[in-house]
Amino acid sequence: MISSFPPFIDSNTKILILGTMPGATSLAKQEYYAHRQNHFWRIFFTYFDRLPVPDAFEERIRLLQQNNIGVWDVLQHCEREGSLDTNIRNHQVNDFGSLFAAFPNIRHVLFNGKESHRYFMKHIGALEGIKLHVMPSTSPANTMAFDKKFEIWSQTLKDTAL
Repeated sequence: MISSFPPFIDSNTKILILGTMPGATSLAKQEYYAHRQNHFWRIFFTYFDRLPVPDAFEERIRLLQQNNIGVWDVLQHCEREGSLDTNIRNHQVNDFGSLFAAFPNIRHVLFNGKESHRYFMKHIGALEGIKLHVMPSTSPANTMAFDKKFEIWSQTLKDTAL
């Protein structure tokens, strides 16, 4: 059984990015999106014109929080061989009722890939006052070119008033 990390959210968070469950590299490093080929951090540091991406995880999280963005995962626990979401079994979702009650400023949820959205809709569903956006996965398993991923993520960030 593997477990997700605590959320990186504060009282100013307006946008919440949800993955499904951290991959093997992220779990080993105890950092979100730690696989060097994952495009997540490159997308955000490019969007906010803050390249290069720093090595320190704390600096990466700080950029998100400075821009009212939080990060978490849909699943709290699961069994999974490797890092692919398609290998997930025996899952349990995080407590989103408590999270959204504690952080009422969240207005947008961006799902990092279709699987996180699928699990969320299956167990939580649509929420009043919160707009849901399904984004292309930043994972290296998604073979979409960086430029295309960046274009889609950038447009959504602009649409959410960032």
